[in-house]
Amino acid sequence: MTTTISSRDFNQDVSRAKRAADEGPVIITDRGAPAYVLLRHDAYRRLTGNGPTIRALLDEPGVEDIEFDPPRFGGNFRAPDLT
Repeated sequence: MTTTISSRDFNQDVSRAKRAADEGPVIITDRGAPAYVLLRHDAYRRLTGNGPTIRALLDEPGVEDIEFDPPRFGGNFRAPDLT
């Protein structure tokens, strides 16, 4: 179950928001628009995964032997000027 509260209500009663997060995500609005989501840490970990990071995978031995040929951009792609 998702709960929505205003940032003002959140600031006045953080404990209520934490209790609501036990049941599911809490959307905190700012001027009526969704701005933040409060989750229990275990829910956050499930969303982000517990596996290795891309950087750790790229550090594995043998990855330099993997062929990688990404598709080229079509159309009028122009590299940005970084100077």
